[in-house]
This record gives sequence, C-alpha cells and structure tokens, in this order.
Amino acid sequence: MAVVLTESAAKQIQKQIDKRGQGLGLKLGVKTSGCSGFAYTIEYADELSAEDSVFETFGVKVVVANEHIAALDGLVLDYAKEGINEAFKFNNPNVKGTCGCGESFSV
Repeated sequence: MAVVLTESAAKQIQKQIDKRGQGLGLKLGVKTSGCSGFAYTIEYADELSAEDSVFETFGVKVVVANEHIAALDGLVLDYAKEGINEAFKFNNPNVKGTCGCGESFSV
C-alpha cells in the first residue's frame, strides 16, 4: 500500500507548509460527492492518530486515514503548471469512472 508524490508535488507541499509556518504534511482523503461517488479532500496534517497511515516521498509526509486507503492505494499526486493554471493532479489507478465535469470519481 502506498501513496506517493512526484518531486514537483513534494516541493509545492513543502512550500505551502513553510509559508503556513506549521504542519506535519498533507492529509489526503475522499468524501462522498458528485454524481460518480467520491471527491478528493486535501488539508494540512497537524497531528496523527492511530487510524492514520503515513507515506513519505522526497522528505514530505502524506497522511491518509486508514478508512480511505482502499480508494487511494497506488495514488500518485503530481503538481503541474499549464499556462497560467497550476494545480495538483491525481493519478489514481483505482478510479473506474469519472463524472462529466470531472468533480467526482468511482472506484
């Protein structure tokens, strides 16, 4: 089981944590949303619980609640700049389908 970051994503996360001035890493999860079933959640991880798994890439920690591992296992999180747009990109091998607007996915 693993969630990994590209070097670009790790640098962006570390930059945001440094700017914020605190945080252990990034917390990824999923929530019920949209017409396909799930949407990603991203927030700062300020603490760990016994129900969390921690993955570290390029020195940056990603925290995932164990209840979300099945939906996120194998995920590669990237950060890309395309023209004036920049955003995190999720490459999740568990996704079986997405909605038309791209807001939600099914596993």
